[in-house]
Amino acid sequence: MTLWQLVLHLFNFVLPAFAMALFMPGAGRWVMGPGGTPWGRRMVVHAVLGLLVLVAGLVLQGHDGKMSTYFALIFLAATAEWAMHRGWTRR
Repeated sequence: MTLWQLVLHLFNFVLPAFAMALFMPGAGRWVMGPGGTPWGRRMVVHAVLGLLVLVAGLVLQGHDGKMSTYFALIFLAATAEWAMHRGWTRR
């Protein structure tokens, strides 16, 4: 594997987590309305949690790209967005 192939492989590994981090603050505002934690902090939280989920899926399942890992990524991102919007206090 060349260096360029390694870079592309790593980029494609982290891309789902970074895409979720980019779009989840907007989706949270659309679903739950304005408020909560600032956008930048929410993006960082989503990126870190997403990377942890992808690495855990890789370690536990032996290879990346399993649908159960992507389900866990979406579930954790939605739960984190709900928590950062303080969803338990809204009616």
